[in-house]
Amino acid sequence: MSLTAGVVAVQGDVSEHAAAIERAARTHGHEVTVREIRESGIAPDCDLLAMPGGESTTISRLIHGEGIAPEIREHVADGKPLLATCAGLIVASSDAADDRVDELGVFDASVERNAFGRQKDSFEAPLEVAGLDDPYPAVFIRAPAIDAVGTADVLATWDDRPVAVRDGPVIGTAFHPELTADSRIHGLAFFDNDAAKPPLEDAQ
Repeated sequence: MSLTAGVVAVQGDVSEHAAAIERAARTHGHEVTVREIRESGIAPDCDLLAMPGGESTTISRLIHGEGIAPEIREHVADGKPLLATCAGLIVASSDAADDRVDELGVFDASVERNAFGRQKDSFEAPLEVAGLDDPYPAVFIRAPAIDAVGTADVLATWDDRPVAVRDGPVIGTAFHPELTADSRIHGLAFFDNDAAKPPLEDAQ
């Protein structure tokens, strides 16, 4: 039976995340239907969720205003996997160090916005990521970094700063895994995350 994946579509690389989820599902032998989430009522039907980047204050305002935020929290509380990337990582964190961001608090780490510079400072780096055999070609664009980690586990660092973490069913990255043809981060978040409830458990 097909899995249902939701991409929070209020901002960011929605179609790129959808394509990456589909590639990762095929690699792991699953069928997946991807739905875009712009309003409440969709996330509760999803086995997997992705929250793309964009502008963290805007994402925070929209997901709370549309009633999506409590559904994301409930998704995680039920043990279902969530991948939060770049600004999505900021919004999902326990502390964004910005009063304009109403954090979801679904993983225990604080985040520093634009820690690796502005748009002009964008770069790609080969990351050693726990759970992956070979370096991952990570794309950093106005990337945050993780300041302090509570119960979350660090999966990758760059320049001695954490840039990927896992806390239960949640994986957060400071980089944009949707901007590469390499779908291993999506696979790690959704199909190889031992801390998450197996997605087929609810789909069958």
